[in-house]
Amino acid sequence: MYAIVEIAGQQFKVVKDQTLYVHRLQDEEGSTVTFDKVLMIDDNGKVKLGAPVIEGASVKAKVEEHLKGDKVIIFKKKRRKGYKLKKGHRQYLTKLTVEGIS
Repeated sequence: MYAIVEIAGQQFKVVKDQTLYVHRLQDEEGSTVTFDKVLMIDDNGKVKLGAPVIEGASVKAKVEEHLKGDKVIIFKKKRRKGYKLKKGHRQYLTKLTVEGIS
């Protein structure tokens, strides 16, 4: 059984006991979060589609920790002009563990 759910503006395919990283959520570490924007549920071949969401469906997840992602380097250069620009970015993430789909 899996579901497609919208979390923090992005869509994820989730399965029970799956660990996933999403954009930083405001919830505390160790708390349980419920996501109501379930777009699709597949229960062993029985597919339910929402228009746009399925009424009464939800996904429960536990907030494991808040962390920062890997560093991404942005480097720009124009040849023969003496122009070089180097910037870095680390995304703030939240680690979730899916507890159940209902």
